[in-house]
Amino acid sequence: MSNRLFDASVAPASVPEAEASGPWAYLWWLARIRPRPLLLAALLGVLWMVPLALIPLVLGRAIDEAGAATGQAGLYLWSLAALGLGLLQAVAGAGLIQAAVGAEAHALSVTHRVLVRQVVRLGATLRGKARSGDVAASASADVDSIGNAFEVVGRTIGAVVAAVLVAVALTLTSPVLGLAVLIGVPAAVLGIGPLLRPLQERDEAQREQMGIATSQAGDIVAGLRILRGIGGEARFAERFRRTSQQVRRAGESAGRMEAWLQAAGVFLPGLVTVGIVWLGARLALNGTITAGELVAFYGASAFLTLPVSTATEAAETLSLAKVAAGRVCTLLRLTPETVRPEDPAPLPAGALALADADTGVQAAAGRLTVITAPADRVGDLADRLSRPGAHPGPCAVRIGGVPLDRADPDELSARLLRSGPADILFSGTVREELTGASARPPGALDRALSAADATDVVEALPGGLDAWLDEGGRALSGGQRQRLVLARALLAAPDLLILEDPTASVDAHTEARIVERVAALRAGRTTVVLTDSPLWRAAADHVVRLDAEPAPGATDRSAGVPS
Repeated sequence: MSNRLFDASVAPASVPEAEASGPWAYLWWLARIRPRPLLLAALLGVLWMVPLALIPLVLGRAIDEAGAATGQAGLYLWSLAALGLGLLQAVAGAGLIQAAVGAEAHALSVTHRVLVRQVVRLGATLRGKARSGDVAASASADVDSIGNAFEVVGRTIGAVVAAVLVAVALTLTSPVLGLAVLIGVPAAVLGIGPLLRPLQERDEAQREQMGIATSQAGDIVAGLRILRGIGGEARFAERFRRTSQQVRRAGESAGRMEAWLQAAGVFLPGLVTVGIVWLGARLALNGTITAGELVAFYGASAFLTLPVSTATEAAETLSLAKVAAGRVCTLLRLTPETVRPEDPAPLPAGALALADADTGVQAAAGRLTVITAPADRVGDLADRLSRPGAHPGPCAVRIGGVPLDRADPDELSARLLRSGPADILFSGTVREELTGASARPPGALDRALSAADATDVVEALPGGLDAWLDEGGRALSGGQRQRLVLARALLAAPDLLILEDPTASVDAHTEARIVERVAALRAGRTTVVLTDSPLWRAAADHVVRLDAEPAPGATDRSAGVPS
């Protein structure tokens, strides 16, 4: 079943661009691109709910036939009709589950894919535009909320159709009771409305607190070793406890409002049922309706609590889905800093030279250049040399003689690679993590592992290259992770490779081997290493020392001192 559910969406590339102008527009876009599961769920919801509505009316008619002097034929006929309705409801219910799950799976799958596509588009830009906790919450809680909304659509449409059918049938039997149903049921549904806005506001507040807590948790886990080393673990744990309590209080506030909503969904239709039964009993005593009709009215009024409770569930689910879709749209509306130039300039073939007129950095094509800079400038400098969007003014960085912001982004991403401490290992086998989906020349993987001194890391894992890595490589030490990340960068073999402190987490002997082997492997390709390691400086073809000033973007060129 799962293959059929997901086949219609196929691959991420086949998913059209999402409508992100607003939450309702996004939900309507999801329904529009694949309407079949929703339409099937709606049809089956009607076939499932209508028999429930008709059974009390059929049973009431059977009771009247049993009390009539015309024999038992009518009783048997209406009893068989009730049996047929029960069988129809059972079959439709089984199909409704399948269709509802299909609609939910469609919403989950497509939303996941558009989020992943957007994250890939934003790349490094995402870090400065959204909290990691917001992205994680959208990929989990928000996606689930949207899927739940699609799951409830079929039952809701069936409930509405069944409620209208019952109201019409009761009106034809007794206009007074029919009018009571037509007034009472919509009034019960509308009575729930004032609770939806406060629930939505409290859900939004809880969702905001969850994003903050998730971001803090990720930061603490990522820096746990450092926190322990400086004695800050307890302080940050206390900070996270305070944040988690804020999440709890926001959840309790939303839960109280949800409880009121659920209570109203039981109390208001219950009042309608009591009123209809009381009025029906009065009419039965007056002889206006028969005993069977009274039973039918009671059963129908009791049934009407189901459409009202379903409408309550749908209102609550759609309220949560609106909040979730709004968060998803916020992420989808983010724009990457790198914008494709109108007339992109091609990069020259072969190794690429790098030059920054503002900082004085010069890296000759096909050579190993080491840049020594203050620690607080390394990240910004790497951004400046590799990202067109990192330049607030005119771009002074040239790659192969082409201004960085004039190069085609696709060609730039294929030929320039920046690797640093922010790089992570994803879950999967070691082979998949290092090679990705690209074919590599024979022996290239072994050479990259050897240059990064990571061969022993792979050999120590059960299964070697086929060993499974958890997300982030949590089972590895910091040095092992850094060496695998370096091997991945070397295996990509870009024409210009920018490395940030690639050996910061290894010992001196390991670093010496890595420096020697990387220099040999990258011979003929441009490599820029930002580090203050004397081993790298000793192996470099060219060394650039940058002082603390000027800041990136300044025009004072005395900061770059080649040696």
